[in-house]
Amino acid sequence: MAISLTESAALRVKTFLAARGHGIGLRLGVRKTGCSGFAYVINYADGPQPGDAVFEDRGVRVFVDGASLGLLDGTIVDFVKQGLNEAFRFRNPNVKGECGCGESFSV
Repeated sequence: MAISLTESAALRVKTFLAARGHGIGLRLGVRKTGCSGFAYVINYADGPQPGDAVFEDRGVRVFVDGASLGLLDGTIVDFVKQGLNEAFRFRNPNVKGECGCGESFSV
């Protein structure tokens, strides 16, 4: 099992954690919601939680709860800027479909 980051995503996490002044990495998960079934949940991690899987890529630790791990295995996290918009994007090989707005996905 693996979660990886692009250079852009790793730089964004490192920059934000430095500006924030605390935190040890990125927390990634999924929750049931939306028109397609699941949505990504992304936060900065202040510490591990029981049952977390921990990955490290490009100098950034990524924490994933056990319930989300199977849905996120193989995901590449990217950070993109388009004009005034910026966001994390996910290339998840487990996704079978996405809603029209791109906010939720199905597996």
